[in-house]
Amino acid sequence: MRLLFWVQHLLGVGHLSRAAGLARALSEAGIRTTLVSGGMPVPDTDTGTARFVQLPPTRAVDVHFKVLVDGDGHPIDDAWRTGRRDGLLAAYEAAGPDIVVTELFPFGRRQLRFELEPLLARARADGCRIVSSVRDILVEPDKPSRIDEMLERVERLYDLVLVHGDPGLVPFDTTFPRLAGIADRVRYTGYVVEPPAAATPSGEVVVSAGGGAVGEPLLRAALAAKPLSRARNLFWRFLVGHGLPDGILADIAASAGPGCLVERARPDFRELLGGARLSISQGGYNTVLEVLSAGTRAVIVPYAGGRESEQTLRARRLAARGALQVVPEADLTSETLARAVDAALAGPPTAATGIDLGGIRATVSILEGFGAG
Repeated sequence: MRLLFWVQHLLGVGHLSRAAGLARALSEAGIRTTLVSGGMPVPDTDTGTARFVQLPPTRAVDVHFKVLVDGDGHPIDDAWRTGRRDGLLAAYEAAGPDIVVTELFPFGRRQLRFELEPLLARARADGCRIVSSVRDILVEPDKPSRIDEMLERVERLYDLVLVHGDPGLVPFDTTFPRLAGIADRVRYTGYVVEPPAAATPSGEVVVSAGGGAVGEPLLRAALAAKPLSRARNLFWRFLVGHGLPDGILADIAASAGPGCLVERARPDFRELLGGARLSISQGGYNTVLEVLSAGTRAVIVPYAGGRESEQTLRARRLAARGALQVVPEADLTSETLARAVDAALAGPPTAATGIDLGGIRATVSILEGFGAG
């Protein structure tokens, strides 16, 4: 069986990281998987034995996702769109898939419909099964009519919607209230996260900001919070994503005090997290689930720029279960962060009790059975 998996990250790298993890698992299960990425290249992306195709990249210029630019920073135009569409269709031809999976679309990435509509029309004409892979929480659309579009595309093009979440924590209809209209095509998988990595306890504090593009305020607040907290004598490691420019990283590193190390994000993040005394991070899907999987005490500062509410909603649900400490982005100061660090250190380890973390295994199983059917 062959599968083509399309993914587009625009600001952070969480969408690509989650898709890459699923592509690895699918390939390991014997499904010939091609992962096609339309975002900016991310160093150390691990797709295992899955084939990786990089389309001409695009990214968003700000948190509102309204303006997209190419790899050189120029606004995308019709000629660029034509090239992207043709590149995606060429990847489809080379993969010869039985199943096509689109990450987030049609529940997001509407700006990329110029290439996805032709891809899905071709896949449907060829008899491919078409699947949407979507996280548990959607960003509220800017127009109610957008939900009508989502429903129409699911009904017209999709055979299955895989929701990577646990309805016991956040049901999909919390942010997609018209779920009943497509309920027969929806399957919950549980959360997509790899098992905890083997790690040697380090006792350090790991501060991370996802892809880094919007993580500067958290990094600077954490530097200032260190001497104010009970963790002042611990070693603090700051991991900065490649979305933060080198100049800003250098400035943050120069302002770091004793007992701090500022470096680029590392491929062994899960190992570092597993050995840490405490994690301080934004609230992206992947990081939060890795924290839960590792059982590391955690402080989450959910990103809330633009129309983003996803990180805040999930973090609050988890905080209500006592799983972690939350500092709203609007309240972020060195003092509020230091207090949250103290509370996390004084409390029990993070626990994922009762939360389904089997999303990778379930996704592979569902797609294996779906393809066979």
